[in-house]
Amino acid sequence: MFIDREDEDLIQLIKSMSLRELDLFAVEIREKLIDTVSKTGGHLASNLGVVELTLALHRVFDTPRDKIVWDVGHQSYVHKMLTGRLGRMDTLRQLDGISGFPKITESEHDCFDSGHSSTSISVALGYARARDLQGGTGSCIAVIGDGSLTGGVAFEALNAAGQEGTPLIVILNDNQMAISKSVGGMARHLHELRISSRYLKFKESVKKKLDSGSSVYRALQSARDTLKHLIVPTGIFEEFGLKYFGPIDGHDLSELIPALEAARQMNRPVLLHVITKKGKGYLSAEKDPERFHGIGPFDPSSETGRAASGGNTYSNIFGRRLAELAEIDPRICAVSAAMTDSTGLGLMQEKFPSRVFDVGIAEQHAVSFAAGLALGGQRPVVAMYSTFIQRAYDQIVDVCLQKLPVIFAIDRAGVTGRDGETHQGVFDIAILSALPNMTIFAPRDGKELCGMLEQALRIDGPCAIRYPRGNAPAEEDDVITAGTAAELIGPDGEFAILSAGSMTAVCAEAAGLLRARGVSCAVYDLRTLKPLQRHFLDGLRGRYKAAVVCEDGSIAGGAGQAIAAYLAEDGGLPVLCLGWPDRFIEHGGVDELRKRYSLDGEGIAAQAEAFFEEKARYNPY
Repeated sequence: MFIDREDEDLIQLIKSMSLRELDLFAVEIREKLIDTVSKTGGHLASNLGVVELTLALHRVFDTPRDKIVWDVGHQSYVHKMLTGRLGRMDTLRQLDGISGFPKITESEHDCFDSGHSSTSISVALGYARARDLQGGTGSCIAVIGDGSLTGGVAFEALNAAGQEGTPLIVILNDNQMAISKSVGGMARHLHELRISSRYLKFKESVKKKLDSGSSVYRALQSARDTLKHLIVPTGIFEEFGLKYFGPIDGHDLSELIPALEAARQMNRPVLLHVITKKGKGYLSAEKDPERFHGIGPFDPSSETGRAASGGNTYSNIFGRRLAELAEIDPRICAVSAAMTDSTGLGLMQEKFPSRVFDVGIAEQHAVSFAAGLALGGQRPVVAMYSTFIQRAYDQIVDVCLQKLPVIFAIDRAGVTGRDGETHQGVFDIAILSALPNMTIFAPRDGKELCGMLEQALRIDGPCAIRYPRGNAPAEEDDVITAGTAAELIGPDGEFAILSAGSMTAVCAEAAGLLRARGVSCAVYDLRTLKPLQRHFLDGLRGRYKAAVVCEDGSIAGGAGQAIAAYLAEDGGLPVLCLGWPDRFIEHGGVDELRKRYSLDGEGIAAQAEAFFEEKARYNPY
């Protein structure tokens, strides 16, 4: 088996393989991918779809001299296997193991720490201009999916690339999907390109029938561009100034390799349109590429490759309650950026398809569109992951500036785990807290989430509800928890721990440990992070000797710092702020990361005990 060779030999090996050997190698790689991801979890369908493309890229180009920029980067597993990390694939996405995304510090073959979409063309163009300014050599290649091409940043980069004329290769990996199915005008345009095989068949038939040196063939060749524009709708790319090639079969190495070699020789911006199948080679992933886009460990021997049950997740609870409320209030609309099912909007889309809008991977447009809906009298709910909502910060400012009733349902808030630095949702509190007119809620369970959603719909202004990934804590009944004011959880004490959202259960555990050690401690569920609950905070002075604020977000600019600053006034109450440090948090299991950063029950208890002990004699009252 080829895959058993030493890692460092793989790139040279594929450069010497016959096409038949490369096809066999592709089969081995797919087997390795399925085996690895079934154990570690990760992005399977996207990686299965780019096996031949990745082999062809490393056959034709020479990294790290040539720069391959993977858009999003979740499809770089094969690239990692070929560039010295095959032996570490069992550590994929594990604590201190290799990342599920390209990472410059991990390998010289990774040239950009990607994780968010639509950026690859800009980065590759920057690399290309730097190469030209320094008189260097080498190709610069952006590999971007059709889903990522819906993002505005990609269009800005295409515009700049065509204007400058810098030699650059853009590979459009077209599998008709982002996470969900691709939508919009670009998706329709690409569909037209896919069905333009009549032009390609016509061109091939002309080549076969006429001698390439004949005057007739030369005349046809000179009229090629005119003919192509009449039959194939390539205009959008060529109007940008890129030479368009394709579409070609992204699983046929006999087509891919010559096309890449031709693109490498072009002294201008080139776009190579490659058609691939997401989940290729694994029937379960081919049938359900959305479920296998990002998946936990699963049983590959099962007919469906079924993963462990997802349970009652915050996303599902949010989606069910929103659909119920939409049945009562026809003004309620939902907006998603290519993640309708992932954010729990599937049920509402099924019930009210005209009131759910999937705008593609275009977060900026999503928020501005929601602003227009609000101005037009609707009540829009924008459902996004925390890590992606930061891409629309300027548009959220517009919403706050005009005090528009837009609700931001911020899924995957806090540390999310194994996707690592680019996907940890730790910045939304700091980002949104700085904006006037914004209200921020943080539920500790599904019942609070439902109550806060109802409350947000009654607020005449922007509101954000942040909740974590995964299952909500089990409750004995389905009664929705009303109210958004801070609430005492359990017994009172001499000291106080103020918790935010998902950290409440962890803080309750810490308080239990403290009580067992003789430290009398109360726990409060803050519920509302902005505006500051001044009346509640005023009541803490004189009642407690010291307080700890714990949040599943960045300490820098977080709720804790705002509370500490307020309580420092008028003699003050000592406050310790706990949260994620001022750094990017690496990949690993959520529990593992909390333990590493002392944000598990034991870690919080230890820090709180030391702080309370230090402040025990301090009581200005």
